[in-house]
Amino acid sequence: MDLKALRDYWRACCYAAVGMIYLWDNPLLREPLKREHIKRRLLGHWGASPGISFAYVHANRVINKYDLNCIFVVGPGHGAPGYIAPVYFEGTLSEYYPQFSQDEEGLRNLFRAFSFPGGLGSHCTPELPGSIQEGGELGYSLSHAYGAVFDNPDLIAITVVGDGEAETGPLATAWHCNKFLNPVRDGAVLPILLLNGYKINNPTILARIEEEELLSLFKGYGYEPKVVEGEEELEVHGVMAEAMDWCVERILNIWEDARSSGRVFRPKWPMIILRTPKGWTAPKKVEEHYIEGYWRSHQVPLADVRENEKHLRILEEWLRSYEPERLFDEKGRLREDLRSLAPKGNKRMSANPHANGGLLRVPLRLPPLEQFALDVQEPMKLHYENTRPLGTFLREIIRNNPNNFRVFGPDETHSNRLYDVFEFGKAWMAKILPEDQDDGHLDPYGRTVEMLSEHTVEGLLEGYVLTGRHGILSTYEGFAPIISSMVNQFGKWLDISSDVPWRMPLSSLNLLLTSVVWRQDHNGFTHQDPGFINAIVDKWPNVVRVYFPPDANTLLCVAKLCLQSTNRINIIVADKQKHPQYLDLASAQRHVEKGIGIWDFASNHVEEEPDVVIASCGDIPTKEAVYASFLLKEAFPDLRIRFVNVVNLFCLTPQTEHPDGLTDHDFDIYFTKDKPIIFNFHGYPWLIHRLTYRRTNHKNLHVRGYRENRKVGIDATHLTPFLKGRGGITTPLQLAILNQIDRFSIAMDVIDRVPKLQGKGGSFKDKLKNMQIDALRYAYTHGVDKPDL
Repeated sequence: MDLKALRDYWRACCYAAVGMIYLWDNPLLREPLKREHIKRRLLGHWGASPGISFAYVHANRVINKYDLNCIFVVGPGHGAPGYIAPVYFEGTLSEYYPQFSQDEEGLRNLFRAFSFPGGLGSHCTPELPGSIQEGGELGYSLSHAYGAVFDNPDLIAITVVGDGEAETGPLATAWHCNKFLNPVRDGAVLPILLLNGYKINNPTILARIEEEELLSLFKGYGYEPKVVEGEEELEVHGVMAEAMDWCVERILNIWEDARSSGRVFRPKWPMIILRTPKGWTAPKKVEEHYIEGYWRSHQVPLADVRENEKHLRILEEWLRSYEPERLFDEKGRLREDLRSLAPKGNKRMSANPHANGGLLRVPLRLPPLEQFALDVQEPMKLHYENTRPLGTFLREIIRNNPNNFRVFGPDETHSNRLYDVFEFGKAWMAKILPEDQDDGHLDPYGRTVEMLSEHTVEGLLEGYVLTGRHGILSTYEGFAPIISSMVNQFGKWLDISSDVPWRMPLSSLNLLLTSVVWRQDHNGFTHQDPGFINAIVDKWPNVVRVYFPPDANTLLCVAKLCLQSTNRINIIVADKQKHPQYLDLASAQRHVEKGIGIWDFASNHVEEEPDVVIASCGDIPTKEAVYASFLLKEAFPDLRIRFVNVVNLFCLTPQTEHPDGLTDHDFDIYFTKDKPIIFNFHGYPWLIHRLTYRRTNHKNLHVRGYRENRKVGIDATHLTPFLKGRGGITTPLQLAILNQIDRFSIAMDVIDRVPKLQGKGGSFKDKLKNMQIDALRYAYTHGVDKPDL
């Protein structure tokens, strides 16, 4: 092992990282550094870059030595120069972007492109080959890595975890992912905790605790940590090489022991704690201010080199300390002996197809929906749990796709009525007790992954999808906002990836939000939050879809559509409780294909122009809206009602703003140009107004939905006495009435807004108020809704 060559390769990476941050010209310092050689705007993060390159170079060495299949996951992705440099030197970047050729001109182009408009970003963006996460929002590297190695038995994800990142909640929980990793079936994650000591302006916690405490922490997490520390370059390279060899041999031995014997066990997986200075190899001090080994090296250590001649000379001295004249040949290429240190072909981590998962993606083998559909002979006659048939469908998908489909969730799969998937067990590598045989379903080979951390299971699903597989995550709607920022980051990744021609389409990220806001009967106010959809609807029209299937058969059709799609984030909102069933399978399929439909059974005088449009979106609001239509049809037989149900939320937006949006002409056909529209919505009512504000008939659109503060804005004084106990236990109809999405409120709204009813509807409106009061009194007296409602 030639440690000097390894060091020189790393020093070339460090030189290139500094060059990316500072240099516009003179990339190899063929002449003295001048002001005009410096970029006008200095952007980038130096502090983590040396450590990232250091880990990458040593990963390359063990790939060659042990013939490994590895990807490289960068947690502190803002240290992109430390990743881009080795990716450039091993040739992959030049293959995808010929302007970054392996010569002086290519190096100049690379330096100019970094953190420059139209060039390369300052994070590990989708434009960089080999990257599976940008690392801009910290905390997801480990969960992505573990998701990537599930069902990839020969893959090792070498994962750099920043010590600042290690302070985030998502990262802290993700250490536990090793409790789900089966050494017979899955690959391995090799975490490298980059303990450089500082964040932007503060020390990191893990760098300031005693080593015994630090080691105890990670041993408690189930790892065998090896510490690599120091500042003297050759010495640290030697210790790192020994540690990497030990870690890889430990992983290979674990695999061999498990696979040769068929014996499943939970090993102590190896990890490395790399304690090197932040901004390693930068000037130690500048004008009495610490740089190397201190927080000032985090971004651009010398920010005024264009204006400050003294600092320009310090920068030149810093760059020349790497001896570029010794690292590069006369054409500006990395020395031949150094280039030979990188793996070849797809063995390069930047060229590994797992990091471009669409290359490996195989479409799911989906069973026919007829096997799972409910036999709906007539709308409203059958009541059934909407998500239960979906669970059976998912079970059969697992059966047909045993190695590339998983179900994820935070301890709610059973609660969400998807328990049929447990025929194939819950992944579990920790201790199993005798009582777990009583429907515990714990299984080292299980296909459902549950951990009570929304961040972790979301990250596992993302990592699984990013590497070419398929999955779905179900969670309580009220807690989906926990991962809204995380999903947002994934959406950004998909959006940018769609502009990168060599990034192949990935399976979509599928999220089922259930145990919805309207049926938190036993949990109350804390579990009522439909706000996740608000956080997602403004994002990337080419990526986001939001579906509100009203019944079980429609949910099945939506799920099939989502599981076949690529490069999307599919949000499905459906309750798990028993609800009326409306559509047979064929009708449900047509409904999903259109995204919107007129329901004749809930309409009146369907061939005529309506007096009013009653619309719904969401299963509980749909039920109440249908019953409202029935009440009105019975009371006013001559009232012309058009009932419209929306399953694809983006049908409401103009086609110019979303590919699923209706044209203005088609929107007017459904909703008319001038008739009142009473829209019963699952979430916050203002969202519907946002989506439809440019429509012709928006002025006549009246939306009812969930209101966080029901004391303010309630327009029914007779309900005021019943506002007590808002934050506690409610019955379904009680909650609907207090939010005025109930059948009685809708019917009264129609009476108020249809001119021909305003003179004769008073008596019936009074009757409706009585029905509301009676329903609420019954709930407050008996704790349940009236059976006939």
